[in-house]
Amino acid sequence: MSPEIISILVLVAMFVVATLLPVNMGAIAFAAAFLVGVYVADLSADDIFAGFPGDLFLTLVGITYLFAIAQNNGTVDWLVRLAVRGVRGRIVAIPWIMFGVAAVLTAIGAVSPAAVAIIAPIALGFAAQHRINPLLMGLMVVHGAQAGGFSPISVYGGIVNQVVERAGLPDSTIAIFLSSLAFNTLVAVIIFVLFGGRELLGRRESMDRPAQEGVRDSAQDEVQGGERGTAQATLLRPTRDQILTVVGLLVLGVGALVFELEVGFVSITVAVLLAIISPTVQKGAVDKISWSTVLLITGVVTYVGVLEKMGTIKSVGEGVAHIGAPLITALLLCYIGAIVSAFASSVGVLGSTIPLAVPFLLMGEVGAVGVIAALAVSSTIVDCSPFSTNGALVLANAQGVDRDAFFRKLVAYGAVITVTAPLATWLTLVLPGWL
Repeated sequence: MSPEIISILVLVAMFVVATLLPVNMGAIAFAAAFLVGVYVADLSADDIFAGFPGDLFLTLVGITYLFAIAQNNGTVDWLVRLAVRGVRGRIVAIPWIMFGVAAVLTAIGAVSPAAVAIIAPIALGFAAQHRINPLLMGLMVVHGAQAGGFSPISVYGGIVNQVVERAGLPDSTIAIFLSSLAFNTLVAVIIFVLFGGRELLGRRESMDRPAQEGVRDSAQDEVQGGERGTAQATLLRPTRDQILTVVGLLVLGVGALVFELEVGFVSITVAVLLAIISPTVQKGAVDKISWSTVLLITGVVTYVGVLEKMGTIKSVGEGVAHIGAPLITALLLCYIGAIVSAFASSVGVLGSTIPLAVPFLLMGEVGAVGVIAALAVSSTIVDCSPFSTNGALVLANAQGVDRDAFFRKLVAYGAVITVTAPLATWLTLVLPGWL
């Protein structure tokens, strides 16, 4: 058996083991990089270390550290509450507020599961309080997180854009971001119509009660009196730390997008400055860095580096290119990404499947930008599956539901989106470029 075949089988085994067992795939990938690199490909330790993505590591640590501080000092909760207060009791707007907040969080750098973990408890609390279909609310949060997931300063965007840049392919940063935004927004509209959104039209209720027991509302105070003679909740000014955090997030966005500064360095610099200004508020923030995600991504990318060193990527790409049907090949890649991602980490899928497609894309038979955008969207839009992190978070936070029945609904929806999304992205993003 050739070394290339062995390395591919090990990659498949990594996904299977990580799916069936509660073992971080990144840790498996590091072990595989060592075993395959040294004993199959005859690489040195330095060769293996050369594939470690130091820039991506810093980006992940900096971004998740910054958002841990933002969560600690109440900035995220304050922004959500402010947005909800702005609808003035219009229940129909709440699912869209949650969609928008989740999209903004991932667009400015939050890892998708982290954004869902922050917003889902609040959103599903509002769903239970205001009699909104929890399936509608949960899916709006997940698709919102995916809608903003490929911005130039996001984790997903960083992974894909890094692969594209290293491969010398055309810049697809904006195309991928807009494709993900458009597809997830369209899906959200369909969800809203099918799962009870129309029933919310015209309903108005008080927003004064907390959406979920135990959720902090540091920006809320009760003011007695008034012309109506009743107690009303009003928003106070944000605290100093919250203002500084919002300014820091704006600095991150402007620095990365306008001045093209390194996202990792800017985010960790902003986080450190906030920590120095308010050391008590940032206590425990380092522990909240998404270390499991960092391990997952860096491990998978390091293993992909081993595949590149030993020629597996080139070999697979050439094999795919020789199928002789580039459109069918692109469609198969989309389905592979969607199916695997429905049961495994989207981050891991993006880090491994897109590099495998690079040699095929370099052949120039189909538009590289369209294929990468289709593969990126197909591999992430299915994260509503209860077997994925985002879907599991929705299931765990649903209130007042039959857990088994809700699980079956998520499975059914996940199956439908897994079957339809790759074909839809192929038809709209890949086929027009070929024609």
